Amino acid sequence: MGGKLLIFSAPSGAGKTTIVRRLLSNHADKIAFSISASTRQPRTGEIDGKDYYFISKEDFLHKVAKHEFIEFEEVYAGTFYGTLRKELERIWAQGKSVIFDIDVIGGLRLKSKYPEEALAIFVNPPSLEVLKERLRGRGTDAEEKLQERFAKAELELSYADKFDVVLNNFDLEAACAEAEELVLKFLEK
Repeated sequence: MGGKLLIFSAPSGAGKTTIVRRLLSNHADKIAFSISASTRQPRTGEIDGKDYYFISKEDFLHKVAKHEFIEFEEVYAGTFYGTLRKELERIWAQGKSVIFDIDVIGGLRLKSKYPEEALAIFVNPPSLEVLKERLRGRGTDAEEKLQERFAKAELELSYADKFDVVLNNFDLEAACAEAEELVLKFLEK
């Protein structure tokens, strides 16, 4: 067994990625990012092996059959995401704790597999309306994809109480400061 797991989950657009990036920049000596595998196409500026391991659906399913994933999910129809076992091993071998920026169901699956070693934080957006504005503002998705994301976000918000902590991201600086306090306290245990 290795170190600890810091799980940040939220609907798309809630701010979890921004919070995780801030934690990583402030505490690179203690934590490292778990790179997820995905069958989706890279977005502009995303780098294979840094943002995600972009793999084919066939390769992904082959890895599932070989039990190479700790958790995985078909997040959107035909699009899979998952956490490779070798990612945890890679980070723990560096003597660091693993930080995740992961969807809600994936986060809960990780917490169930590592109940004592994991801190699961749900990043709560100010409202569903604000979440919709943020997603539209990104300009990365067609309207059909946005509607799919909105429906998924509504469902994901209903899982907040299943996490160890609900972190309200109504003010980004306050949310980052609270996340840092939670993480450092957990790592000291």
